[in-house]
This record gives sequence, C-alpha cells and structure tokens, in this order.
Amino acid sequence: MAQSGMAGSAPPKRNLSWNDPTVRAVVYQVLALGLVALGIWYLVSNTLHNLETRKIASGFDFLSREAGFAIGESPIYFGPENTYARAILVGILNTLRVAVVGIILATLLGTVMGIARLSKNWLVAKVASVYVEVVRNVPLLLQLFFWYALITELAPGPRQALNPITGVFISNRGIKVPAPTDHFAFDLAGIGFLLAIVVCIFVARWARKRQEATGQAFPLIRANIALLVGLPIIGWLIGGAPMELDVPKLAGFNFSGGATLTPEYAALLLGLIIYTGGFIAEVVRSGIQAVYYGQWEAASALGLKRSLVLRLVVLPQALRVIIPPMTSQYLNITKNSSLAIAIGYPDIVSIANTTLNQTGQAIEGILIIMGVYLSVSLSISMFMNWYNKHIALVER
Repeated sequence: MAQSGMAGSAPPKRNLSWNDPTVRAVVYQVLALGLVALGIWYLVSNTLHNLETRKIASGFDFLSREAGFAIGESPIYFGPENTYARAILVGILNTLRVAVVGIILATLLGTVMGIARLSKNWLVAKVASVYVEVVRNVPLLLQLFFWYALITELAPGPRQALNPITGVFISNRGIKVPAPTDHFAFDLAGIGFLLAIVVCIFVARWARKRQEATGQAFPLIRANIALLVGLPIIGWLIGGAPMELDVPKLAGFNFSGGATLTPEYAALLLGLIIYTGGFIAEVVRSGIQAVYYGQWEAASALGLKRSLVLRLVVLPQALRVIIPPMTSQYLNITKNSSLAIAIGYPDIVSIANTTLNQTGQAIEGILIIMGVYLSVSLSISMFMNWYNKHIALVER
C-alpha cells in the first residue's frame, strides 16, 4: 500500500537555482533578446531623430511623384513624365530579364562543361578544365568590363554596321533585329508558346509513367520540339498570319525600329553566364562523381550506350546531390546582377540610386533594393526546395 501511494504521488517540484543549466540558458537567451531589441530601438530612434533634425521627410510617398528622367532600356514604356514607382518597376523587370535568362543559359553551359570534364576524350576534358579554372579565378567585375569593352570597341559604328542578314545590323549600339508588329496574331503566338511549355511538362510526366509501366521509351525531345514550334504557329495562323515585321532602319546616327540587344545587356548576360557556368560545372561534376560507379557498370551491362546511361541512370540520381548547391549558384547569379551598375545597365540598383539621389530618400531606396533581392531570392529558394523535395527518395 505504501508503495502504491508513493507511485501515485506527484513528482517533486523543481527548485529554481542558478546552478541549474536550464535556468542559466533561459536567462542568457532573455538577456540576448533584450540586447537585440535595445539595439534595434536605438538605431530606429536615432535614425528618426536625425531625419527630423535635417527636415527630411520619411515614407514612400515620393513613389507617386513624377520621375523626370529617362531610362535607356525598358521592357515596358517609360518616359520622364512617369512616376518613380514605374521607374522602380522597370528596374525590377530589367533585373528579372537578366536573372531568369542567365539562370537558364548558365545551367545549360555549366551542365555541358561539367559533363565534359568527365569525358574520356583528353582534349575535351582539358578544355573544360581550363575554362572552369580561368573563369572561377577571375573576378566577375573584371569579366564584365572585358566583355563590355570587347563589344563596344571592336564593333563598328552605326553607319559602318555589319549587315550579315537583311534587317539585322551589328554595331557598337547593339544588335538590331526585326521585331513583330503590334498585331493580335503575335500575342496569340506568345500564348501558344506558354501553353506549349505547360503541355510539355504534362507530356514529360506521362512519358515517365508510361515508361515505368511498359518499359517503352517515348520520343520526348521530338514531341516537345513539335509542341514548342507548332502551337505558336497555330496561334499565329488563327490571328490571320500577318507577314509584316518592324524592320530596323538607319536614321541619322542611330537605328530606328526593330528590337535591340544592347551592349550593356549583352555584356552583363554574357559575363554572368560564363562566370556562373564555371561554378555550376563543378557542381554537376561532383554530383555525377557522387553516384556509385557500380551504377555505370550495371547500366552498361544491360547494353545501354554511355550517353543513355548518363541521361537515364546517373543524372537522375546525381540531381539529389546537385540541387542544393545549384540553388546557391542561382541565388548568386541573381545577386551578382547588381554589378550591372558598373557597365551602365539600368537594373534595380541603378534606378533606385538615381531615385534616391533625386529625392534624398536614401533609407527608403536601400529598403526597396533589399526588398526586391530578398523577394526574388526567397522565391528561387522556395522553388528549388520544392523541386528538391519532389525528387527526393521516398523510403518505405
């Protein structure tokens, strides 16, 4: 009876003592949080006091005011009469133009070079190794200066522009090419291209499940090419199949009409692709080498070619090693695009700097830049984490 009574009694209360490590840990954490909160309060109050002393108005009301400056390169219309908010939007779009295209092309270049480093062909492997070692050990800013100088100094002026194809002009002002006119048919073609991308994703999933169930391979590459080419053509035909294009023409000391690939955009994109491609190549190489060599031998024993072994057996397993460091490279190429200001490309940093110089809203301008890069980086991380979880092995 005494034992059962003791068993049913409540556990003894814990006395608070400084000798208890749990108590000390809680006290230290509370003190640390208090110091952080005190530091934040001091910085905020000191900043507000200084702004008030210097009669500088805080807030984002300036975004609705007229900008009064022009932007040399904009994917949407922008004039001096537009607001600072629209100028910031142009900077965001220009940054995304570089980041998205750069991520896609750097991935392709890095993957090819990473595989080439493992090639059994001595020359191919050495060329890939030299490329990786050179671009990874030369600062990106110097590479941007090099490509910008190469494009602007070697190319002729507009009046002596190269004209390799009718309607295409290459000069130190950029590459001018014919562009679609403002016609509904070209809008339908663009919608058809986006629809083709979505259909390609579903076709790839269906082909994978079909092969797992039947063992029969589906000609996925040819089907995707047919979709990416066919659906835009169908949209263009439905819209009336207009044949007229906006062809660039020499007018004075420059060209008018058509679409332009500016030297600033080309140099920035080329530098980011080549520089980041070297790091991605090493990520791909290490990911492939992380796959047990017995996988190569087993697949080869089944009679598969080396290219098929790499594409169907090794790379799917290597992706689980490649994706985490690849995410870091995608974030790097996005953040490194801020070096665009060095060669005059109007990205978010350049336009925000012009804005804060005119308005004096330095804190708000810096906050806008930080918010843009934080949002883009978090979006990339969320997508890559989702994809990494999607391809992870599911244990039973």
